[in-house]
Amino acid sequence: MTPLRLLATMMFATAACADVVPHEASVPSASATLERHQVMSDGHPLAVWSKVGPEPGAVLLLVHGRTWSAVPNFDLQVPGEELSLMDGLVAQGIAGFGIDLRGYGETPRDPSGWNTPVRAAEDLAETLRWLRARYPGLPVHLFGWSQGSRVSQLAAQRFPELVDRLVLFGYPHRPGDRPVQVPQGDPPMNQTTAQAAASDFITPGSISQRAIDTYVSAALVADPVRADWTASHEWNELDPAAVTVPTLLMQGEHDPLSPSEFQAWLFDGLSTSDKTWAVIPGGDHAAFLEAPRPYFLAVLGGFLSKDRVSQGSQ
Repeated sequence: MTPLRLLATMMFATAACADVVPHEASVPSASATLERHQVMSDGHPLAVWSKVGPEPGAVLLLVHGRTWSAVPNFDLQVPGEELSLMDGLVAQGIAGFGIDLRGYGETPRDPSGWNTPVRAAEDLAETLRWLRARYPGLPVHLFGWSQGSRVSQLAAQRFPELVDRLVLFGYPHRPGDRPVQVPQGDPPMNQTTAQAAASDFITPGSISQRAIDTYVSAALVADPVRADWTASHEWNELDPAAVTVPTLLMQGEHDPLSPSEFQAWLFDGLSTSDKTWAVIPGGDHAAFLEAPRPYFLAVLGGFLSKDRVSQGSQ
């Protein structure tokens, strides 16, 4: 079956969201409290955030994109609206954990001032080990959004034993060799802007202005200074054939950062036979925060429930 014929392959199981309780944060009644943890990676503290309901059946580590950290992206709270991806996971019996990579949110910068693809992938590996020790016997999955999808792929290539299922959303990678990059001088540490924080919301009517304003405010508070990356040649290691774990590729219908030709390159080359390419109708680069959120959660939950379904049938 060709990738284009697989674009419409969707999994609709178990996407029901809990009722909304109207209070200050307005989150589903199945929601849990947001908690902060610290994971040490090569002596460096990483901030990891979690929402965990009673007796979760699986664990999912969420990896943010290039500019904004975990909490604004994955636990956005808007009165009267259900937008938190973590709350949606809890409603499906999945423990949601979001990492702040080096230089993001409450994780300090690397002593060098820079982050690199390999360093970020190794930090994911250390966090996945921490999660496996915390939840022995549960499947531990990895979800990467935008640049986080590239970091997640790199981690899955290098440490496949730590990843039960891999989800890549808004995959922006363009294949091709990148020249060796060595930082020149100190990192620029540019200020972030409200315009940049709102730039992913491009589909008219897909999200309320109040939600956009709330996201912009939360993003600027969490990440007032743009993190700095170097060693972009390390992305050359990304190789679909090196991905052996079950993989879900999610693409927003209107996402300009993840065109189908590059999704096809990734999907065709994956070494696993357990793979799905799902297009989110009406979605763009921030589909899980917008009107397609229930559809997004249905696909995501269906893919992550495969382990539990197969275990239960044995």
